[in-house]
Amino acid sequence: MTAPLTGYADRISVRAGETISFKVSSAGPGPYSAMLVRIVRGDPNPAGPPVKLEDESERFDGRFPSRVQHAWPGSYALIESARGARLPTALAVEALIWPTLPEDGPQTVIARRDPASGAGFALVMTPEGMAIECGSARAVVGKKLRSRIWYRVWASVDPATGMLRVGQQPLKRAFATDDEGEATATAPSPAIDVPQPVTIGAELAADRPARRCFNGKIEAPAIAGFAAWDFARRIDSMEVADTGPNGLHGRLVNLPTRAMKGASWTGAERNWKAAPHQYAAIHFHDDDLHDCGWQDDFSFTVPKDLKSGVYGIQLNCGPHRDVIPFFVRPQIGKPKAKVCYIAASFTYQVYSNFSRGVYDEPFRKRVADWKAAPNNPDDHKDYGLSTYNHHRDGSGVAYSSHLRPLLTWRPDFLSFNDAAGSGLRHLPADTHLTGWLDRMGVEFDVVTDHDVHEKGVDILKPYMAVLTGSHPEYHTERTLDALQAYTETGGRLMYLGGNGFYWRVALSDKVPGAIEVRRTEGGIRTWAAEPGEYYHAFDGAYGGLWRRSDRPPNLLCGIGFSSQGTFVGDSYRRGPASRDNHHAWVFEGVKDELFGGYGLSGGGAAGFELDRLDHRLGSPLNAVVLASSEGHDRKNFVVVHEERLGFTTTIPGQTLEQLIRADMTYIEKPAGGAVFSVGSITYCGSLPHNKFDNDVSRLTFNVLNRFGELGLKWPFGPAKA
Repeated sequence: MTAPLTGYADRISVRAGETISFKVSSAGPGPYSAMLVRIVRGDPNPAGPPVKLEDESERFDGRFPSRVQHAWPGSYALIESARGARLPTALAVEALIWPTLPEDGPQTVIARRDPASGAGFALVMTPEGMAIECGSARAVVGKKLRSRIWYRVWASVDPATGMLRVGQQPLKRAFATDDEGEATATAPSPAIDVPQPVTIGAELAADRPARRCFNGKIEAPAIAGFAAWDFARRIDSMEVADTGPNGLHGRLVNLPTRAMKGASWTGAERNWKAAPHQYAAIHFHDDDLHDCGWQDDFSFTVPKDLKSGVYGIQLNCGPHRDVIPFFVRPQIGKPKAKVCYIAASFTYQVYSNFSRGVYDEPFRKRVADWKAAPNNPDDHKDYGLSTYNHHRDGSGVAYSSHLRPLLTWRPDFLSFNDAAGSGLRHLPADTHLTGWLDRMGVEFDVVTDHDVHEKGVDILKPYMAVLTGSHPEYHTERTLDALQAYTETGGRLMYLGGNGFYWRVALSDKVPGAIEVRRTEGGIRTWAAEPGEYYHAFDGAYGGLWRRSDRPPNLLCGIGFSSQGTFVGDSYRRGPASRDNHHAWVFEGVKDELFGGYGLSGGGAAGFELDRLDHRLGSPLNAVVLASSEGHDRKNFVVVHEERLGFTTTIPGQTLEQLIRADMTYIEKPAGGAVFSVGSITYCGSLPHNKFDNDVSRLTFNVLNRFGELGLKWPFGPAKA
């Protein structure tokens, strides 16, 4: 279902002098308005500080005609170069297929067909088996294919005799299963050669880019004497290579999954780069989406005097509204502040459009009552899925793109109907931090994970202090290297979230706008990659947890993900180190032993996902635990899978329940560097409590004030719980 008003930008971040373009779909009927705002606070919960979107309309304000732009999911290969090539007199086509939804309606394996007239041919999987279609003529085997089984399928058309032939053969037969056979039919003068592209995994449509999208893997599609596409080549790209006589190379549309096991996979090699011929399959899905390809509606060039921050284009048309966020970063080497906030854009993108299946009537009522972001992925799956979702055929979603409307990436989007708070995650939850910085009078610049990946440590070096938000979960090797180098050379990092630096992701210059996740062995996950499909297609690196690549989060920030529960929070209890002469400054003005049992995220500062110190996993020996959370065993918290493995032999004398905690830690590093970590996703949600005047706010202020050498004064009296 198309949203009445939404859009997206062509990039995530931009600096002074650069231009960002916006693509909008509006159902109208009149024009819509678009205005620049600075996103300071995004939580619409009436129990907290009000939403604050600063009016920047003097920088950009316009009205534009409404038009509806559609998203068309479904992946396939498009061989545009075949449009002008002539087929042989007789047609012979074949492929290897691994269907995942064979009971569904017609799904095209390979076609060259005129979408208006139907002339040409299509080799199609149907619920009755394989079929060859030529114009209005059709032959079908009449035997259903099995799911997740490799088949050789083929068809031929002889225009001279009008004979159509189609067949299917499983590469591994099953006892008492009849799924092999051929069929024939005749047609008067079948027209097989039309001046159209070849499509693999779908066929062209008259009213949209493609139809009859295939669900499953395809390998080695070929048209005898015309083309033979080898998917083992150019695996790290969006290109498909033809090894046939005409060099009819093509491109992939909507990002099907590559580096997939093929029909010849033996299990002896797990890395596709070492044996690409065993990974010569592409997994197509009818709900894949990469680039919506919408036309630009307007652009914005960032003025030189616009300060770094989180911004958005606010759209309005009648009763409908939307905000498209983006980030303005500083120029390299020219910071405007001592403090830098890293927006977790990798994590935002990985979770984007997470359809959770929880958008029931009470939840809808809260969204309406609070005037929160109106569009939910449960209602708009045409804008693509999150890597936390499954494709319709049950396989996990491995890619996420920002070249589409990102409904969850809105300042006031509610993820949960949170009984104790607001139910914010990711960018909306991180406005608890940006709103706090604004209230404390802290000047700060903003960069994104994407910027750190591209620029490395140089983008962080100028800052006295660098802050994360609530959940910096996904990282590349480059971003971890940059943060590690920053802290080892005098930089001060405040890790203000939980379950950070956990999963490995991959980016590729060959696939703009996209990010890849392979959910391999271990880890809290909604799906698991198939055996043998653990290596990213984008960069060839082994996917999964950074812990599985011997780089646990503890090495960077002293703590690592240990336990998870429902979206509820609890308190921290101060430890002895919080009162010694070396660390007491952190708790200056904090009056209570137990603190943080309040907040807009689950009702407490320590909740949902928790990190703890563990020297076995690389927590530095000089890491000091200042406080630890408690009470979670009463709220259905569990120890994560990787912590359970070997627990009884590696941590003698402890119970699993003792691992369910967040450890607030402090680490001193060389050259004056330091790391302060809180180990909880819900921590930042406590900052706005009592109009920002509370113990969590105070101790965070103390650390930032010292780390950033800001010289600020606490803006309130004694802290209030």
